[in-house]
Amino acid sequence: MTTPSTALPDDDELDLIRRSGAALQVGRLSLSGGTGSYRVKASMARIARAMGVERHEAHVTLTEITATSHRGRSFRTEVAEVRSVGVNADRLALIERMVSRFERRYDETGVPIPVDEVLDEVRRIQSRPALYPALLNALWSAIACAAFAFLNNGGPVEVGGVFIAAGLGQLLRRAMLHRGYNPFGVTMLAATLACFTYLGLVSGLHELGALTTRHEAGYVSAVLFLIPGFPLVAGALDLARLDFSAGLSRLTYALMVLMSAALAVWAVSSVVGLEPDVPPAPDLAPAVLWGLRFVASFLGVIGFALMFNSPWRMALLAATVGMLANVGRLLLLDAGVVTQAAAALAALVVGLLAAYLAPRRDVPRVTVAVPAVVIMVPGVLAYRAIFHLSDGDTLTALAYGVQAALVVASLSIGLAVARMLTDRTWAFDR
Repeated sequence: MTTPSTALPDDDELDLIRRSGAALQVGRLSLSGGTGSYRVKASMARIARAMGVERHEAHVTLTEITATSHRGRSFRTEVAEVRSVGVNADRLALIERMVSRFERRYDETGVPIPVDEVLDEVRRIQSRPALYPALLNALWSAIACAAFAFLNNGGPVEVGGVFIAAGLGQLLRRAMLHRGYNPFGVTMLAATLACFTYLGLVSGLHELGALTTRHEAGYVSAVLFLIPGFPLVAGALDLARLDFSAGLSRLTYALMVLMSAALAVWAVSSVVGLEPDVPPAPDLAPAVLWGLRFVASFLGVIGFALMFNSPWRMALLAATVGMLANVGRLLLLDAGVVTQAAAALAALVVGLLAAYLAPRRDVPRVTVAVPAVVIMVPGVLAYRAIFHLSDGDTLTALAYGVQAALVVASLSIGLAVARMLTDRTWAFDR
């Protein structure tokens, strides 16, 4: 009887194992930054090629990566899981610069990049702290939601109340997420705190005689910092690339976040007897109104961009692009263009401007395009849909839900068409 021997990998196979592991680390870092699966796959394939791997393939979902590296007759398959679902635009930019730098060096010299050098760079990026502390992050959320409140026809009272409520809600949300609490439970708690804070402020001012009306209509805007804009847009773009597993998982996650926040909004409004009614447009001169819409669009986008941990240069670029596109969308709506068409055209403009400007500022296109379109995501419509669904008014809920879904789809179509017009890898399915 012979005892079977376990064959040990030779030096070449061990080298492939190390290079495959380094490529997987880059993918995990990219996925933790919140980008779409197509970007994660591209980063892994490019860094693997720069390290001398002949072929690299990957399957990416919202929280998992399955990757295979090939060299000669040898291959290595590994699986990794990323439990934290968040957005870190600064990390995405650093990864893109790292991959591009190593790729250029490999093309110029023909010498594979050492694995240790790649891993050192990955550790450096991973250990980089957030650009803004908790209070500043809450301030960016407050600015973005206050701008949203004005764009949703809110007046000074709504804007001020939303500013305070959204800031406190984001402060709670960030503190709990950093401690590892369940994201859906955190979403409900943050939405509840924001709603009660807003209603407490405006009700208190009303009781003190400082206000003649209650101004409850702005309370939905106080929870718009919870809009899962990155997963919504990235998921829809994944579907455009025929990556259904990643796209559907991202959209499912986004829907669960929306439902968690909307159920909290519904619960609070049920307790105090409110409905998310549409407020009338502010009574302002046209020139003043459109000037304020320019300012609000800029502040809304830059608030979201900074909340996503974007550096100032990146955030200012996204805010400029988003301001132009969003005001153009509002002009189209005033001219009678249907909501979906206006959203698609605005997203197309965002995508084309991002394709032209982002490379010239050495930032990833997604970190400019997504914050610029997040302000166009119909968060109020989505919350009203789930509110009326929870209240048993199915027809009204269906009407709001379909309208919100069509707008999100239109935004994704506009961005996807822009990518197809400016990127051959999107234009041709190869």
